Amino acid sequence: MESALDRNGRRKMSSPLTAGTYFCTLLRVILLLAGIGFSALPATAQQTNSTMAVANGVRIGGDDVRTRFVVDIDRPVDFRVFILADPYRVIIDLPQITFDFPASIGQQGRGLISAFRYGLLAVGQSRIVLDATGPVFIDRSFVLPPQDGQPGRLVVDLIPTDRETFMRRMNAAAPAPPPLQTATPLPPPPELRRDNNVPLIVVDPGHGGIDSGTVARNGVQEKNIVLAFAKALEQRLETGGAFNVVLTRDTDIYIPLADRVEFARERQAALFISIHADSFRVATVRGATVYTVSEEASDQEAAALAATENKSDVIAGLDLRNETDDVSGILIDLAMRETKNYSIQFAKDAIDAMRGVIQLNRNPHRFAGFRVLKAPDVPSVLIELGYLSNASDVRDLQSRDWRDKITASLLDAVKAFFDAR
Repeated sequence: MESALDRNGRRKMSSPLTAGTYFCTLLRVILLLAGIGFSALPATAQQTNSTMAVANGVRIGGDDVRTRFVVDIDRPVDFRVFILADPYRVIIDLPQITFDFPASIGQQGRGLISAFRYGLLAVGQSRIVLDATGPVFIDRSFVLPPQDGQPGRLVVDLIPTDRETFMRRMNAAAPAPPPLQTATPLPPPPELRRDNNVPLIVVDPGHGGIDSGTVARNGVQEKNIVLAFAKALEQRLETGGAFNVVLTRDTDIYIPLADRVEFARERQAALFISIHADSFRVATVRGATVYTVSEEASDQEAAALAATENKSDVIAGLDLRNETDDVSGILIDLAMRETKNYSIQFAKDAIDAMRGVIQLNRNPHRFAGFRVLKAPDVPSVLIELGYLSNASDVRDLQSRDWRDKITASLLDAVKAFFDAR
């Protein structure tokens, strides 16, 4: 298939995709009528407030009868606390602040809190998510200002309750309140240069912000590894001007899974590449893997990975009660059929280009039901660069020489993919 852009920046399709394009257009109309909107995401999330509060300590006290969660903070801040179910979580929303915590903090809980995580949720908003051991009730929550040489403190007290009471309180507060916004919103991203015959490629660094992804034993976080790689890939692909490239995120910010897909669809991307790093219980397993979408995973490892990755929105503490299921049936099947074929073709091109250059997994092409690969009209792959559970892969993932090799291989794969079309 030839892909080009007209003088208005819209993508033109050759005759082999005429039917598919028709169904995709019809699908968009149905989605809009169903109330499923398309949200534009900024590609950059910059800190807009140089005087942000700093959280520099955190601790959990108590037991299964009463648990206290305390954050040391250098000044009072506005905050909001609410609960979500399935799994049970306590959400603490804050203005954008700086977290000065040890990298491994939060993996061990106490009392009614099994673990917690924190990070940037959106421009101007930070979030802390407490994983509860069961249904809990927020007994008290307050902020104490610094005094007598002691830091300020954000305190949340939890006590156990039953599911019926938990659900009643949660539903009484529904829908979840809108995000706290104290920073000036970013302007929309500038229009991309869209020359004729120059495909647009969206590179999606996985995770980000409050969602750190997999963490290696040495504390290296997946979200940082994949962001550095995505920036290097962007630079490599744009060399020579043959491709336009845009990242779904270029800083440490969280983006919901569905928004990553719509980011690519709204920009009429010709290819979507999601970048991740894997983890497995067997530390000897290593190497890169390329995934394409399928409702039936190709093996147990692929199924387990997809289940983990698809929980990203839950990890970030999003309220998914009002999520609308995608329109299903023959329309989507027709629209996605040739998109899947193109996705598989690029996966093969990528594996061929990387083979002999870097370490590949023993089964390098797999299929799984990743949400970020379900755009019906954008060929999409998810690349697991390696395993953060494997010491050799961790060294590679932090190596600039290794990154140069794999980005060069992927450039060859992208060229082969579009040359064939």
